[in-house]
Amino acid sequence: VQLQAYGGGLVQAGGSLRLSCVVSGRPFGSLGLGWFRTAPGKERDLVAAIGGDEHNTVWYANSVKGRFAISRDHVRSSVDLQMDMLKPEDTAVYSCGVASRGLGFPFDFWGQGTVVTVSS
Repeated sequence: VQLQAYGGGLVQAGGSLRLSCVVSGRPFGSLGLGWFRTAPGKERDLVAAIGGDEHNTVWYANSVKGRFAISRDHVRSSVDLQMDMLKPEDTAVYSCGVASRGLGFPFDFWGQGTVVTVSS
């Protein structure tokens, strides 16, 4: 599985960014997909996840509920993360991940990250 993320950048607090991750190498429809972030000095955390075709379940970490929205695009084979009302504490390296057996199973592939910096 190959994953390529893009869309990071520098934004002021209260602003928005949209991240996108193109996935290739496996049939897209059944994959569990997620966005993770690694803040400076901290471990990687899952912030949002979305299930495959038959469930389309979404999950969000409490810290981003109501501000972030995850979606999947079957035409582009991508998973997107719309981030609104950004806060300085959202500053991190964001990376996308795949649970090849489906959402609910461990994530087993990750792409290189894209940097998001939120200034106060």
